[in-house]
Amino acid sequence: MTLGAERLVEGRAPQRSERLARVFLVLFWCAVVADLGCLAADLSLGHTLAKPLLMPLLALHVIVRGGPRLQVAALLFGCGGDVLLLLDADPAFLAGMASFAAGHVCYLLLFRQQRAPRARAAWTAGVYGVVLVALVFLLWPGLPADLRIPVAGYSLLLTAMACGSTRLGPVAGVGGALFLLSDTLIATGIADWPQLPRPDLWIMLTYDLAQFLLTLGLLDALRTRAAATEPREASTVTS
Repeated sequence: MTLGAERLVEGRAPQRSERLARVFLVLFWCAVVADLGCLAADLSLGHTLAKPLLMPLLALHVIVRGGPRLQVAALLFGCGGDVLLLLDADPAFLAGMASFAAGHVCYLLLFRQQRAPRARAAWTAGVYGVVLVALVFLLWPGLPADLRIPVAGYSLLLTAMACGSTRLGPVAGVGGALFLLSDTLIATGIADWPQLPRPDLWIMLTYDLAQFLLTLGLLDALRTRAAATEPREASTVTS
């Protein structure tokens, strides 16, 4: 094979990967629309079938894009939580919460690789700290006694993830905030607060957007960091 042919093959491989990544992203949004439509129409079977497809499709998008394993793991732990929350039982709820918590740990490990200005980090941590204390204080009386400690512990981890997501910029930061909002809507339902019509619809809408924006923010941050290191590596090879 000639040098020109080799370069042509090398150029086609990334193009195929990009096309495949777009296919998985389109399938993800198709599953999102189907799931939200089923929730709006109160079609429980359709929701049960569509919900488990969401995070695996987004994970496949990340894999094809060459994203980190921790990001894939976070999405798959999210899928585990999604499936477990379909079961109407307290043990399944706790197991689902544990699965989501594992996903938050994966996200936190990824966020640690990104640096943020100290002043902004301190301000953001302060705001999220106030939000955490307020949420736990307000929700505590309405939560079942056996769920108070697990929910409080999970809320701490969730808030830390949302706070850490701001290190990647506004896109991931909004994703982290939406994840916090989505799980807060779940917690208000458990605490018997007044709910919006079709509460599951709003929970899934904010959750789907959260996972997508976190994924987009992470992939963009890694791509930016890789682009920044390439000139340094090239100059090192040249010297």
